[in-house]
Amino acid sequence: MVSATSGMPVIDGRCDSGFGAVRDAFAGNFAARGELGGAVCVAVDGTVVIDLWGGHTDAAQTRAWERDTLVNVFSVGKAMAALCVHRLVDQGLLRVDDPVARHWPEFGVANKQAVTVRQVLSHQAGLPAVRRRLPPGAMLDWQRMTAALAAEAPWWEPGTAHGYHVNTFGYLAGEVVRRITGRTLGTVFRDEVAIPLDADVHIGLGDADEHRVAEFIWPGPHFSDTEPVGLAEAQLMEHNAYANPAGLSGSGVVNTRAWRAAEIPSTNAHASARGIARVYTPLAAGGIAGGIRIIDQGVLEAATAEHVYGDDLILHRRSRFGLGFQLTQAERLLGPNPRTFGHFGAGGSLGFCDPDAGVAFGYVTNQMGPRWQNPRNRALIDAVYAALTAQLPG
Repeated sequence: MVSATSGMPVIDGRCDSGFGAVRDAFAGNFAARGELGGAVCVAVDGTVVIDLWGGHTDAAQTRAWERDTLVNVFSVGKAMAALCVHRLVDQGLLRVDDPVARHWPEFGVANKQAVTVRQVLSHQAGLPAVRRRLPPGAMLDWQRMTAALAAEAPWWEPGTAHGYHVNTFGYLAGEVVRRITGRTLGTVFRDEVAIPLDADVHIGLGDADEHRVAEFIWPGPHFSDTEPVGLAEAQLMEHNAYANPAGLSGSGVVNTRAWRAAEIPSTNAHASARGIARVYTPLAAGGIAGGIRIIDQGVLEAATAEHVYGDDLILHRRSRFGLGFQLTQAERLLGPNPRTFGHFGAGGSLGFCDPDAGVAFGYVTNQMGPRWQNPRNRALIDAVYAALTAQLPG
């Protein structure tokens, strides 16, 4: 919907008094920062204070963003996958220092016998990509992808460096979950997290929700099915991390029914901003909110302690991770407080929480903006903390 007077999309939803700066920042995303459609939701100490949406769900700008619109949020889903793994730790079914092969015997080949769950979750396992060229569509086939990773030799000695497991993280973590529980990660997340919290977040989208999904606008060329030639080992590793098989990152397939229905936990979670904020609300409060216990506080604190911080072999910049969660860092702040954690997604979508401020934050968008420093989520984060600071006494 577009305002007849201003020509700008109408901003719907609610915003508590004292948080008008966030509404202004959200409107500014459309006016000055190229937003097409999106939503933002923020809870403070368990109470939703901001729940806004606006713009359009399609490139033609014929369909307005609605209260219950879903969109692909890419790596925001990695934190959801990590949470499922840590729930197994909480339940005594897994230890993070277990060798992966203890639960997934086929994994224990090609110098991976000692690779631990901790190394997988902290991007130190050396498995950001598969060397052997996989056919188009292989990322939709769970068994094919996990078998390829089980057979793969590490690209570096596990534990000696870290590199963002852009797309393989979800298959690795998810297969551990499946081997222990007998259920897919998407099913575990739905039954044990999303339904209890009434969180509109999906890893593997059902047919009934298809009509609610926004088109994701992915400009520029798509990755080719052609196998690259003449690349050095490090270049091949980086290329394949994003594009083996072609479409692994969503390029060219992100708006298909097959992509949305598959479980690709690193890359194809679909969510509303409200749903993301609901998942982070108990995490901001030590693992419990509204009488619903999602995870033990001690397990959560261990999961969000720093495990790696420094040069990333895939991203070629400094990155900072706990066990499956991105941690705030000087180069990419999630607000002013040091214990803040969450996960960004391609295009700018973001979920995080700040235990010190009691903040749970969700933002979703339907176009591929800057991946590292995104001005739209940055404006919203800054506005949230400016509003909180303005409410401090004195």
